[in-house]
Order: sequence, then structure tokens, then C-alpha cells
Amino acid sequence: METVRTKREAPPRMGSPAERERVTTKVRGDRAEQVALDHLQQRGLRLVTRNFKTPGRGGGEVDLIMREPDGTVVFVEVRHRTSARQGGAAGSITATKQRRIVLAARHFLHQIGSEPPCRFDVVLIQGVLAVAGQRHGRPAAPSIEWLRSAFDTSASF
Repeated sequence: METVRTKREAPPRMGSPAERERVTTKVRGDRAEQVALDHLQQRGLRLVTRNFKTPGRGGGEVDLIMREPDGTVVFVEVRHRTSARQGGAAGSITATKQRRIVLAARHFLHQIGSEPPCRFDVVLIQGVLAVAGQRHGRPAAPSIEWLRSAFDTSASF
């Protein structure tokens, strides 16, 4: 019996369409949230929960719920964009998105049964984030901007 050897296919090169397909927007979003979480924890905030969602359709979600050392609950929206085109990360936080974050925050506060001091922050991440499995060489470090009290409930309704 004759053995047929086939040439082993090389893994896709970095930046190839096949590789980009494997790195989903969910993976990128999770990586951006982890970068934001690390950034905030280095500045003294403590994680309460991640990806808090209201039940049902059309509800809201808060990416990170943190607590300041003074007890203030911080609802954090994380936005990542690789470039500043079309408004960059900051340009993607619409009034509708703010309303949904506020809705989720109210639901969270109702669940815990108290109303501590609160605020709504945004962490903007601009640039390429390294994702496990990707080899870009060494991408430049992304810029991270933490906007404290980026919006409030009165601006959302």
C-alpha cells in the first residue's frame, strides 16, 4: 500500500482574513473590558460585578459595576475603537445607550435594596488591543481615557 503524504497547511498569517474571523467582536469586547477593569483596579476601585443585565428584551447592560473606596457605586461603560474615524470610542455612546445603562443601574440598585452614592463613568480605549492567539508583532499601547461622571440620569431622560 502506498502512503500519500500531503503538505501540511501552514497556519494563517497574522492579519489574514481567516485569523480576523476567529477574533470575534465578543472576544474584542471582553478584552477591552479586561483592560478597563485592570486600569480602574490600579486606581483603587473594586469590582462588584461584570456585564450586569436587566431581564427581558430591550433592557440595559452595564459593562462593569465598581465601588470606590468611599463606597460610591460606579457604573462603567467601556467603549473600544481601533481608530478615531467616525467619532472614535466616545462617539459611540448615544443617548439611547445612556438610557439603557441608567435602566440597568436602577435595576441593580433595586436588587441590592439601597441607594448609595452613584455615578456613571466611561472608559474609552482607542487603538489595537492584543488578543490571545493574535500575533501583531508589538502593537502600540492603546490610549485609555477614564471619564468620571461622564453622564447622569437627568441627561438620559
